[in-house]
Amino acid sequence: MILLVRHPAVARAWAGRCYGVSDVGLSRAGAMQMHALLPALVAWGPTQIVHSGLRRAAVLAEAVAKASGAPIAVDPRWRERDFGAWEGRSWQAIYRATGNAMDGMIDAPDSFRPGGGETTSELAARAVAGCDALPAGRVLVVSHGGPIAALLGSRAGAPPRDWLKLVPPTGGTARLRR
Repeated sequence: MILLVRHPAVARAWAGRCYGVSDVGLSRAGAMQMHALLPALVAWGPTQIVHSGLRRAAVLAEAVAKASGAPIAVDPRWRERDFGAWEGRSWQAIYRATGNAMDGMIDAPDSFRPGGGETTSELAARAVAGCDALPAGRVLVVSHGGPIAALLGSRAGAPPRDWLKLVPPTGGTARLRR
């Protein structure tokens, strides 16, 4: 069994901004969310914990590992999408500069590179490979909305246009059977 967890809420300064692979920390609300999630994640009984290596995911994964005694590993395949030159910019500024170009993430998943970064298909392939590499047992994966939605959508055979509704809220979870 795999339990996918999206990292807690990020620092308020990043609200409304594209932060994909940018290594941003948690907000106060995110820290409170992490502490609220911790008992249930520990009680789930993970036998292994994997996280993306980005601070916003690592802090939760490390807290669960410390409280549960489960081993922890970093796998960068679980990182959020690389948005290239869009990283750190506000979504409004990106829209003003590119118009509807960002629709390419769902309309042209094999070729559109937001900000010169990663295609939707590359994100999905990376997430599926990360999942396929997980060890047996009860694995807790602390990741990001993009890889979680891409993995769930790919496994369900859903088109990329439908993946947006699969993005869990910050601190949200999804279970995946092997």
